[in-house]
Amino acid sequence: MRGKDAVVRVPDARIALSTASVYPESTATAFELAARLGYDGVEVMVGADPLSQDVDALRRLSDYHQLPIVSIHAPTLLITQRVWGTDPWGKLDRSAEAAKELGASVVVVHPPFRWQRDYARDFVAGVAKRQKETGVSFAVENMFPWKAAGQGLQAYLPGWDPRDFDYAEVTLDLSHTATAGVDAYDMAYDLGDRLTHIHLADGSGSNKDEHLVPGRGNQRCAEVLELLARRGFTGSIVLEINTRRAASRSEREADLVEALAFARLSFAAPVVPSYAVTADGTIEAVGRGVTS
Repeated sequence: MRGKDAVVRVPDARIALSTASVYPESTATAFELAARLGYDGVEVMVGADPLSQDVDALRRLSDYHQLPIVSIHAPTLLITQRVWGTDPWGKLDRSAEAAKELGASVVVVHPPFRWQRDYARDFVAGVAKRQKETGVSFAVENMFPWKAAGQGLQAYLPGWDPRDFDYAEVTLDLSHTATAGVDAYDMAYDLGDRLTHIHLADGSGSNKDEHLVPGRGNQRCAEVLELLARRGFTGSIVLEINTRRAASRSEREADLVEALAFARLSFAAPVVPSYAVTADGTIEAVGRGVTS
């Protein structure tokens, strides 16, 4: 609670910007915009931009803009299959090394594709082993079935829904829940304390992974953030939105400002009074703290 008369509780979680949110502009642009617009940090999406792969260059950007790098998104997307080599375990190991060098506490990991059967076979155990050995959190991200001709395709192994597997830490992506057709609030609730990292975006439920500005789709973005606030969430809330259709830099900035404002306004929980006054004037204790 902030101030003795506060009626809401705002935990001390950082609201960061994913470098993917400024694509097709550069990683350097993401740091510049995050600093100027008031974000608390940056998540680096390791991708085709050479700067995103260069630990020394990333450190210089972080120092120059006085913005921490909160997380590294491992290059495990379809379009990054050759970034940092082709061995999936090697990608995770290199991501953990980069995170440690840059002071980031989290590596975001996608589950294996269904054709990566050897990798998938040991994925759950391998992630747990690396987290224990490195001290870096490997937060496995929820994905979605691929859909073609009205049919769902199992695109990920061992599966796209992290609730079904024994991951110690999970990243919840609210655009992916929209594409999967599941309720983001229900997933957040079910994951409990295993939910340690957020990719905040929105979606309309189409087959496309939209990554809309939160509030522009049908996901329960505000309710998820309030749930996290009630829990005293201390991880990072990362805005990962799609601005590639922005017609200008000013339009892209407007989307990033709107997304940040949504997160800051929604990440708060009402405080429950510790007493109530009955009709006859009697004071009765009714519990303390925030609503569950």
